[in-house]
Amino acid sequence: MAKIWMDGRLVDWDAAQVHVLTHTLHYGLGTFEGIRAYETHDGRTAIFRLREHVRRLFDSAKICTIPMPYTQDQIVDACIETVRANGLSSCYLRPLVFLGDGAMGLGAINPTRVSIAVWKWGAYLGEEGLAKGIRAKVSSFTRPGINMLMSKGKVSGHYVNSVLAKREVIAAGYQEAIMLDAQGRVSEATGENVWLVRDGVVATAPYGGSILGGITRDTLLTILRDDLGLEVQERDITRDELWIADEVFMCGTAAEVTPVREIDDRQIGAGARGPLTKKVQDRYFEVVRGVRPPVAEWLTYV
Repeated sequence: MAKIWMDGRLVDWDAAQVHVLTHTLHYGLGTFEGIRAYETHDGRTAIFRLREHVRRLFDSAKICTIPMPYTQDQIVDACIETVRANGLSSCYLRPLVFLGDGAMGLGAINPTRVSIAVWKWGAYLGEEGLAKGIRAKVSSFTRPGINMLMSKGKVSGHYVNSVLAKREVIAAGYQEAIMLDAQGRVSEATGENVWLVRDGVVATAPYGGSILGGITRDTLLTILRDDLGLEVQERDITRDELWIADEVFMCGTAAEVTPVREIDDRQIGAGARGPLTKKVQDRYFEVVRGVRPPVAEWLTYV
């Protein structure tokens, strides 16, 4: 990687540095996005659902009362510029909004800074995980309630909860943690939304709960309902429903569509990627690679 977009201009990779007294480094009040660009079937590069990601970045900043020094269109253009400058046909983009150095203390009002980095990143939970499914465990850490942390913001400090849960299950030999909310209902994984399939009906946790409103989640709702004609329920889900599901899968920009073959040492379905998960997965990759996206505006060509 050669360039990072930093506060309005491209700089060399090693020059994108901040002071140790950067406010967000100490207190976690910052927002970010994870976005993917794919090489499409015709050899071009397209950023998937870029405008929706940028809108959520601005929503998160509003939730955090962080003033944005740029417009959404400017950040969209900056993302395109950064991918182009690094010459990557497929990559992961990380826009980050944070408070810079200056005053310290929880109430300090420091200048807003914005960076955009891109890099090559393969399957987040592994190529084998995509093909065969992963082992997951329900974490002992609880996802904060809707009035504890603002769940619709993709806020840097929120991810301490996810990091602790992820470390816990990795140390125990699993690949991902599933988080329950304060009432014991299934919320989401550390960085993915969770889905189950039972008797041909698909279910996932409701948007009004403690989940982040995933853009990949929204994409799959369109694919499942409009493309595949399946019944999808957005409802409360219990932990033991996952154990007895025919199939379970997770989705997110980084994780894409990843099957789950085992939860809490209980085999899910046949213990492999299920047929519906495979169908959703295949369709998702067709969409992001421009083979037949249901919404043309989802692809922003570089």
